[in-house]
Amino acid sequence: MTTDVPPTEQVLDLGSDDLRLGLAPLGARVHRLRARDGDGTWRDVVLGLPRVADNLDDDAYLGASVGRYANRIARGELVVDGATHALPTNDRGHTLHGGPDGFDRRTWTVVEAGERSAELELVSPDGDQGFPGTVTVRARFEVTGRTLRTSYAATTDAPTVVSLTSHAYYRLGGQTAADHELILHADAYLPVEDGVPTGEVADVTGTRFDLRAGGPPGDLDHPFVVRGCETGWTPGGPLREVARLRAHGLRLTIAADQPGVQVYTGGLFDGRFHPRFAGVAIEPQLHPDSPHHEGEAGWPSAVLRPGGTYRWTSEVTVDVDPAGPR
Repeated sequence: MTTDVPPTEQVLDLGSDDLRLGLAPLGARVHRLRARDGDGTWRDVVLGLPRVADNLDDDAYLGASVGRYANRIARGELVVDGATHALPTNDRGHTLHGGPDGFDRRTWTVVEAGERSAELELVSPDGDQGFPGTVTVRARFEVTGRTLRTSYAATTDAPTVVSLTSHAYYRLGGQTAADHELILHADAYLPVEDGVPTGEVADVTGTRFDLRAGGPPGDLDHPFVVRGCETGWTPGGPLREVARLRAHGLRLTIAADQPGVQVYTGGLFDGRFHPRFAGVAIEPQLHPDSPHHEGEAGWPSAVLRPGGTYRWTSEVTVDVDPAGPR
């Protein structure tokens, strides 16, 4: 990272001989992720913008660490321990990704940086975007071989809610991800209205949401329940394979320790920066609007209390596809 450029333009270059991460402190953002293909050529497998600061003029959250609450909280209404907090709304009357000034728009502090790893920190004060409690978040990014491991840890000084995710969009080649194959390890999904779950947990069988055997990503902006997390989930548990994406001779595998995953295929992209369906965002996370389902079966709690630590971990591996180009 060079020090003679504005903070909103800084990029850390980390990685190995096969995988290179361009990590921007603005939004703790995966600005670039380049992998060697079968010919040894470097290929960028995430969507980004020419300049990091361009993300301040965009609402796609490209590669960003989003929070304080990833995805939506209905009507901007948050109740924690009986106290009601009004959150600013920025998506059809709901609060999306922490509000209009979420973690994706903050310049995180670089705590440490090396050749293969870096750690960033953000302090979100009490009342930030309406959320209670001062929350301190550490984000760590580490490249080993062909794998990027990302982890978040958050603490608070008062009861609050926290749910973070990495909002990277993946495209392994071509101009869109429409020709990619997506395999999703989910037997159930959460039907939504205006992006907010209705409360139903539905079987994917016989629906367009059944991607267990693989298929084109299609037009998705929906939350899924990761297989094995239907009836219970323990924070900080083992990483489970969530999804695989295959195309153009590469295979991308995502494993995470979260109970749900949001899949968004860019159907609302307007062509200003990227065409529709330019990439697939695969976002491990707690279920959207979980605060309104606190205590319900199958809905993990998003509440974080003093003395506790919120944790989130994922591993993204980009291999040469053993099955060859498709």
